[in-house]
Amino acid sequence: MSRPFVTAIVVAHDGGRWLGETLQGLLRQSRLPDRVAGVDNGSRDNSAALIKQALGEGNLLGLPRSTGFGEAVAQVLDRLPYADEEWIWLLHDDCAPDPHALEALLWAAQQDPKAAVLGPKLRDWLDRRRLLEVGVTVDRTGRRDTGLEPREFDQGQHDGTREVLSVSTAGMLIRRDVWERVGGLDPFFPLFRDDLDLCWRVRNAGHRVLVVTSAVAWHAEAAARRRRRITVSGDHPRRLDRRNAIFVIMANLPFRAMLWALLRNVFGSLFRTVLYVVGKQPASALDELVALGSILIHPFRLLGARRARRDGRKKGYNRIRRLLTPPGEAYRRLADMAQSFLAGESAAEGRHHASADEDDAVAIDDSGSVKRFLGRPGLWLVAALTVITLVAERSLPGDGLLGGGALVPVSGGASDLWGFYTEGFHDIGLGSTDWAPPYVAVVAALSTLALGKTWLAVSVLLLGSVPLAGACAYLATRRIVPAVSARMWLAATYALLPVATGAIAAGRLGTAVVFVLLPVYANLGVQLMAPDRRRARRAAWGFGLLLAVGTAFVPLVYPLVAVLAVLAAVAYGGVRRGLTVSIAIVLAVPVALLLPWLAGLVTDPGRILLEAGLHDPALVDQALAPQALLTFSPGGPGLPPFWVTAGLIATALAALLLRRQRMIVAIGWGIALYGVLAAILVSRISVAGARAWPGVPLALAATGLLVLAGLTAHRLRELRAGGGIKKAAAALVIAVAFSTPLLAAGFWLYTGVRGPLSGHAPDVLPALAVVVTPHGERTLVIKGSSFTVLHRRTPLIGEMELPVASDARARLAVAAEGLVGGRGGTDAAELAKQGVALVVVAPPVSDELVRTLDSQPSLQRESLSDAGGMWRVAEPFTRVPVRPGDALHTPWLWTQAALVLVVLVLAAPGRREPAVEQVEAPAPVLVGV
Repeated sequence: MSRPFVTAIVVAHDGGRWLGETLQGLLRQSRLPDRVAGVDNGSRDNSAALIKQALGEGNLLGLPRSTGFGEAVAQVLDRLPYADEEWIWLLHDDCAPDPHALEALLWAAQQDPKAAVLGPKLRDWLDRRRLLEVGVTVDRTGRRDTGLEPREFDQGQHDGTREVLSVSTAGMLIRRDVWERVGGLDPFFPLFRDDLDLCWRVRNAGHRVLVVTSAVAWHAEAAARRRRRITVSGDHPRRLDRRNAIFVIMANLPFRAMLWALLRNVFGSLFRTVLYVVGKQPASALDELVALGSILIHPFRLLGARRARRDGRKKGYNRIRRLLTPPGEAYRRLADMAQSFLAGESAAEGRHHASADEDDAVAIDDSGSVKRFLGRPGLWLVAALTVITLVAERSLPGDGLLGGGALVPVSGGASDLWGFYTEGFHDIGLGSTDWAPPYVAVVAALSTLALGKTWLAVSVLLLGSVPLAGACAYLATRRIVPAVSARMWLAATYALLPVATGAIAAGRLGTAVVFVLLPVYANLGVQLMAPDRRRARRAAWGFGLLLAVGTAFVPLVYPLVAVLAVLAAVAYGGVRRGLTVSIAIVLAVPVALLLPWLAGLVTDPGRILLEAGLHDPALVDQALAPQALLTFSPGGPGLPPFWVTAGLIATALAALLLRRQRMIVAIGWGIALYGVLAAILVSRISVAGARAWPGVPLALAATGLLVLAGLTAHRLRELRAGGGIKKAAAALVIAVAFSTPLLAAGFWLYTGVRGPLSGHAPDVLPALAVVVTPHGERTLVIKGSSFTVLHRRTPLIGEMELPVASDARARLAVAAEGLVGGRGGTDAAELAKQGVALVVVAPPVSDELVRTLDSQPSLQRESLSDAGGMWRVAEPFTRVPVRPGDALHTPWLWTQAALVLVVLVLAAPGRREPAVEQVEAPAPVLVGV
């Protein structure tokens, strides 16, 4: 076989900082090219001088700055005569080949006669170990896929000559006859994706494209990484790359596959646009839309490109299809992209190459993702808390409804909750036009995510509040408490506080949700003080949104946080610029989102002390002992002895002895005393005949002490290093500190959930009552000394908290008391006027009450058993009239949804784009032939 003739072409454009090394690599090849030509596209640096010095003035062609890479190569070939068995070796000015690169490419070409295009393994210019490409493919939306992980190092794992869909023009070796036959690089692509289009056409012509990993080149990707200005197009590199990607796919796919790719590109681009908007990258969102639009508004240009590529397209697609990115992998990349945006991280997706930030030279531990995942301390903490919770709640799983205490039996699905929240007139009880509690929308949204199962969403929030709180506390204190061991202790202690176990036992869904959110509040509060104003402002919007959620469940959260926020503004407003504005955002967002429900709390201030669920006097200690308040025990069922949390108090008291970090100690104790004082005040106020529950203020107080102890934990290491008495004192403090989570976990495991919450809660409304009331009749349910009015079903979450007209409820209460007391008269008639047609007595039913109700001439017994009794009202009932709701109800709901979306976008972390590198140009490298 004769020796092949090689023409090497180097194209330069403002690439002086890389060109010297590129020319050195070219001229030091073990197999020198037979002919060398250099092109300078109007460079304004020393590129032309370097080429002239290395290759000679006669081998330099000067072209305008607007000339693209493909056009520059075509101009050179037009001036060079054709040689037998000629190969063209293309080099960018920022691509330095290994001395044996050309020899390896030619050897691989001799081994495969069908090979017409060959490309080297590309590594990163700055980090010479990092892989950039070993061949390239795309999915059916044009997204590049190198098959490499971000920051993947070359350890020979991808070595071997193999067939690929495309190789880069940086170092590409192509037969000249094939180049001429397929038309070379399309001038429509002055930059980006021209290599993919060329290789696709070469494959359609019946030839093969190979990547030769024994040939190596180092590529700076200067244009793709915006290390130099692009002059061949006025578009942003991202927009140009996306437009060319879509065009290549649409021009080269067969008709049916093209239609499917068009559909995927339209919806995929819209989805990515939304992600860019959420990630606060409006320029990227605009580039995505403009790139797609530039293809759609020029259909004839696309038709012309398809006509020029029709030869061999359908036949070649059968070979090309297996080289495209599998659909499953494309969807995974899209999901990864969404995850990276939500996490505020920079993703490789959407870049010209799948390489990571160049300045991160830290090697990745390749010990396996599973091993790294299992090695995380936070995972083991959450797993331990989950096991403790499952064992402690062993009595709750049952065949009935979850309910009891403050939690109404959980029934219905997500659609029922959405209907309740959005309707203007609530046809329940005596009927109401009041606004549904806003926490219903939160539960409805979570139920929707739980496939419509409300019981699952409530179970996760309430029964899973301990591991959820532990996870939130561990993650939220990453930037506050650096020591992992201290964070583990802090999170475990916080998750097992008496407030958590008491909330579960009493069915307090509101307290459980706020208990999970409090560590997040602390984290966002610290971020408000960040010197980065953009980060602080995002934290403010996020804090405001989560504060609105907490306020919806427990209104008391808002004034508690507002007082601390005002104090922080007074203390640090003059030191941190923008802090006052951020705090104003935090306090304004809940007001805007929770109107007009929040206005009802102002007119009835007592409701501020209540929370989501029923207000039952049996769930609150009417006279809470002082030692209970001082040890963060809010009273009620399911609480451990007060001495369980004594270790936390002792640890915080020990911090008072520290001479350093006095500001931290003062702030921690200040928050703790503030929470305890608020708890004392709340526990002394009666609402609707019962004391309020001080769980949330005590959780806030405990949070202050826990953060204080976590921040000063590193001092124990210093004491232990001192030896002697100091070492013994440190060991004693550690033992006392760990006594709180260990004692709390042990007591909860031993006693289980002791309270009214049960997984066997019966349906409040008997099935027979539902059957015999098909025309809108109401049912009066009597349980002990309390009563309620139901309509055809068990009440949903939040329905029992709707305000009822005082006069109607007063008349109903008088009639119900008269009925139970055997007064007779017009009590049954009054019930009928209120729409009541049935009277149901919940078990246990006393014999005396049965005789009393049987003696009423206007009542007829329907059934009586251990499950309860039911009597029909003989008087003709009056239907509860449907009253028109507020005219602004529906418009405000849409406004509220829009406000939530806006706040979500403003609170989203955004995707951090890597900064454009400013690489200083090195001194010119002198090269010579």
